[in-house]
Amino acid sequence: MHRRILLVALLISAMLFPASCGGKKQPKETTLAMGYIPSVQFAPFYVAVEKGYYAKEGIKVNFKYGMESDLVKLVGTNQIPFMVGSGEEVVLGRSQGLPVTYVMQWYRKFPVVVFSLKEKGITKPKDLEGKTLGIPGLYGASYIGWKALVYSAGIDESKVTLESIGYTQATAVSTGKVDAALDYYVSGPLRLRMAGKKVNVIFVSDYIDLPSNGIITNETMIRKHPDLVKAMVHATLCGLKDTLSNPDEAFKISLKYAPEAGKDEEQKKVNRAMFDEVLKLWRVKGGELGLSDPASWEATTKFMEKSHLVDRPVDPKSCYTNEFVR
Repeated sequence: MHRRILLVALLISAMLFPASCGGKKQPKETTLAMGYIPSVQFAPFYVAVEKGYYAKEGIKVNFKYGMESDLVKLVGTNQIPFMVGSGEEVVLGRSQGLPVTYVMQWYRKFPVVVFSLKEKGITKPKDLEGKTLGIPGLYGASYIGWKALVYSAGIDESKVTLESIGYTQATAVSTGKVDAALDYYVSGPLRLRMAGKKVNVIFVSDYIDLPSNGIITNETMIRKHPDLVKAMVHATLCGLKDTLSNPDEAFKISLKYAPEAGKDEEQKKVNRAMFDEVLKLWRVKGGELGLSDPASWEATTKFMEKSHLVDRPVDPKSCYTNEFVR
């Protein structure tokens, strides 16, 4: 009788307290690709590792770095499960038949700007007419930003001399090689300000709301591994919230993953200034962290079609989902 009672008790205990609750679950490894090199600008992801948010969700994240245009092809063909990329890459990928999907918005403001020395008097997009505008090349987010500005602000593109200058925007503007240049807000304009120059900045996002950096995956991952997608999104959001609430700690953590950013006091100073500025692009403006705005995707797909940046129309609803944020 005692043996039977003990056996029943053990069975009930096993049902109520499964073995997995007592032991540590083996984390599932996955890859998150980011462009281009380790940077303090990826702090939320580094924080999510250090604070154990990914581990708590049962995943171990391996970071991979590369060019965004290459990474979106790897994600679209399911060779890599996740990447950090901007909305226009999703639209371009979709137009080429790649089933990529944006599952978490990170940046709340598109980071590409037109900047110039204050003395040039370029304060609005139309002021660029008759001027020389520097651009890294006819590709990437800077080019998309330029075409978006032309489309939304009514610039006569034929009156602007576009000059490919590579990634020398700050130097080209400060030496007068070009009147203005396209760059990321936390790059060229910040460098000139730190050098004591007075700068005018025109945000593309003030004229058209383009979805910027976020987490991108593909339809296969969403269909076959929805729990993994949800885990990636939820843990990253925790890292983002921590970064916004405690930027000093987040910056310190990010230096472990991007040691070049703190190799000397001057580099540390520059990267801290960049980090403080990029925080402004992540903060929520009347919305929940991580959520995509349907109107933004509709405007983006329409603009890219009208500007002949895609060969065929793309359904904006196919580009994103908010199901893993909530």
